[in-house]
Amino acid sequence: MSDQTQNPGLIDLAPTSAQKFTTRLLPLILFAAVLLIIPLLGPSRTAYSLLNAIGINIVFALSYNMLLGQTGLLSFGHAVYFGLGAYAAMHGMNAIEAASFDGGTWALMPVFALPVLGFAGGALAGAVIGWPSCRNAGVPFAMISLGIAELIAAAGFMFVSIFGGEEGISADRMNGIEAFGLSLGPISEVYWFIVFWTLIGVVGMYAFTRTPLGKMGQAVRDNPERVQFVGYDPQRVRYLVFIASGGFAGLAGGMSAVNYEIITPESLSLLPSGFVLLMAYIGGIRYFAGPLLGAIVLTWMQSNLSDFSEAWLLYLGLMFIAIVMYAPGGLFGMVLGFARGIIQPDAAPRLTRWGALSAAAMVTFAGVILLTEVAVSRTSGHVFAPGGLPLPPSSPLSWALGLALLIGGGWAIRHLSQRFAS
Repeated sequence: MSDQTQNPGLIDLAPTSAQKFTTRLLPLILFAAVLLIIPLLGPSRTAYSLLNAIGINIVFALSYNMLLGQTGLLSFGHAVYFGLGAYAAMHGMNAIEAASFDGGTWALMPVFALPVLGFAGGALAGAVIGWPSCRNAGVPFAMISLGIAELIAAAGFMFVSIFGGEEGISADRMNGIEAFGLSLGPISEVYWFIVFWTLIGVVGMYAFTRTPLGKMGQAVRDNPERVQFVGYDPQRVRYLVFIASGGFAGLAGGMSAVNYEIITPESLSLLPSGFVLLMAYIGGIRYFAGPLLGAIVLTWMQSNLSDFSEAWLLYLGLMFIAIVMYAPGGLFGMVLGFARGIIQPDAAPRLTRWGALSAAAMVTFAGVILLTEVAVSRTSGHVFAPGGLPLPPSSPLSWALGLALLIGGGWAIRHLSQRFAS
């Protein structure tokens, strides 16, 4: 007999079956449905390339959040496991190509399955590197990850036989036996390869969060002393999660190797490590789907916004700062909060408040964009002309308009915040 049956006055706080389906399974089903529907819309080669990059970054960002969001380990070198997994897959691809002429065991392995080799490479690297790294948490762990990232990145340029030096290693994915009838030649076929392994990675990492080890990782994040008190070793928990995280990062690296057919030591450097941190945090490290949303938004910004503005990295940095200061739940937390605010009672005043603050924030951001683009136009030689209105940097009106929007929007945010708080 349950405790609630013995004590009818107790309230069952466990989520209902409908709530579990809505918050856990439904997002995954919708995500899979969108991936399957996209080819029916007839996307261009450019769109396919962007979608493939998004799929790779989704797995990469979710693997990073296994450390940061779920276990509380801030890593500055997660690209090491992505890169080593990609190198493992790339060497495997070359071995398959050689075996297609000379024969051998590698001739039995399809290129489609190379992300498995990437997973093994990333997990092996995680097992080796994580043994000393996971003895500490917090700042020591972050500094160790930074040092290891620099060490491995430097080794990528030194050991040419393994990493290919500055030119990296390239291979041809159209070799070996075909899986599911895909030659992986046309980019539309590569899309199905990315979709398959993205779904495998997302479902695998979600399933990991539901395991006792995944739950214990969250406990170690919140209170390692309590975990040790109940009989578990926080260091061992961190180590095992670290291996799994490295494996899924290697899986993303294997996907990248097949997609791009080249890998260079830059994939091991701090730049992709910093980018995956931004994807996870901007998306929302508190939620499983947060890094997924962050990967979509930031990959789109990297691919498209860079064509319109030379200062897109500045906007990315400002977005990161704003989220850290004002929206620690990330983009997904904002979307979830908005959705909950609509269905809750008294939604009208709440929507009015959010709408007013959002409008003031947009005016402020418009001022930032105007001042930034006018300043950039001084060196680029291209006059910034929003809506066909030229704003040359030599004109005081251009600077005055930007300052007016910035100051007016900032004042409106402060005034509205005080008004709604009272």
